[in-house]
Amino acid sequence: MQVFYKKKELISFVNAQKEAAKIIGFVPTMGALHEGHLSLIAEAEKTCNLVVVSIFVNPTQFNNASDLKKYPRTLENDLNLLEKQFDNCIIFAPSENEIYEDDLRAEHFDFGALAKQMEGKYRDGHFDGVGTILKRLFSIIQPDKAFFGEKDYQQFCIVKKLVKITGQPVEIIGCPIHREANGLARSSRNKQLSEKEREEAGLIFETLKQVQEKFGTESASSIRNWVEEKFEANNTLDLEYFEIADADSLEPIEEKNNKKKYRAFIATYANNVRLIDNIALN
Repeated sequence: MQVFYKKKELISFVNAQKEAAKIIGFVPTMGALHEGHLSLIAEAEKTCNLVVVSIFVNPTQFNNASDLKKYPRTLENDLNLLEKQFDNCIIFAPSENEIYEDDLRAEHFDFGALAKQMEGKYRDGHFDGVGTILKRLFSIIQPDKAFFGEKDYQQFCIVKKLVKITGQPVEIIGCPIHREANGLARSSRNKQLSEKEREEAGLIFETLKQVQEKFGTESASSIRNWVEEKFEANNTLDLEYFEIADADSLEPIEEKNNKKKYRAFIATYANNVRLIDNIALN
């Protein structure tokens, strides 16, 4: 398994692969790898000759300095894990300076209404940071396909919009959410949870499944009220937001239209650990 730390060396390697007509897949990560990441790489290997996995904690997408500081960094363990599991992947693990040089700022993108809901409301500038790093990584890696987990469904929609804005020729592929035994969506942040918090966090997916059942017969507003009451009664998880939205535009809904697809989105805190999840409703 090859590990690249410099973009110039990676670009040279990728160009040689492209000249050999190889299909390049890309899985961007911030490290602290888990089964969810591994499932994305496995999916990429099905249709790509070579998979590039980036490991980079991107500072411009954090709107909370404390969150950035405590984000888990486990590069050595990550590299060992990937070497054991995959034959056709290479790693790009650049430094902050390698990516941003002397200009550690996020570029602004007009993502429209997609960036104004949910995560956009609570994490100011987050999606500009996501767009900035992915635009740069797409330019360096030149992937034919890039794979994203649908746990971050809003981000998945944003990334599809990004490639339309930038004109970068990469196909964006969404992959199913990978979950722990109690339904908790796998995330690098889960490592920060206590055993009790991890157990209690099963309530998130349990609630989403009940929302899915209620959606056929109850209004969006009554479901929202029910979810808020459910979390008010819980002493471990603090609800930041719950929303039912159009699956394409991400606009919150009041009345259902049988011709449209909808998803339910949720964000909670367990102590200071932020957890998000979502589910398709129809």
